[in-house]
Amino acid sequence: MDIILLQDVPNLGSKDDNVIVKNGYGRNYLIPQRLAILATSSAKKVLAENQKQRAHKETKLKDAALRMAEKLKTISITIGAKTSTTGKIFGSVNNIQVSEALREQGFEIDRKQIIIKEDAIKEIGKHSAKVKLHREVVVDFDFEVVAE
Repeated sequence: MDIILLQDVPNLGSKDDNVIVKNGYGRNYLIPQRLAILATSSAKKVLAENQKQRAHKETKLKDAALRMAEKLKTISITIGAKTSTTGKIFGSVNNIQVSEALREQGFEIDRKQIIIKEDAIKEIGKHSAKVKLHREVVVDFDFEVVAE
């Protein structure tokens, strides 16, 4: 049986894959669970059109992410934190503070897109982080934590 997957199915394929399965598996599980549809000629045409539109949209998103990545490489971010006399931070600096500092610079980046190499920053100084703007665009940038 020739089917088109509507969702990712473990050990079978990803969304929009055209796969061949046994008749019982397709009729009794995949199609009733709305995980797949029959691969008719009209369904294949619709799939091809959807993939074409998705590819066009994906290139637009990737281009926007690349433009933002170029801007992110040029900025300098300083985050203030309360510290002791030895330079240890009371608490820690995490991706939430980095996201707020980026927002002040004019970048709307969600905290979930920011990956700090250390789990939590507990000392003042220069540190680095990654921002995942797109699944193919990841930017490294440096920021500095200073005492308030």
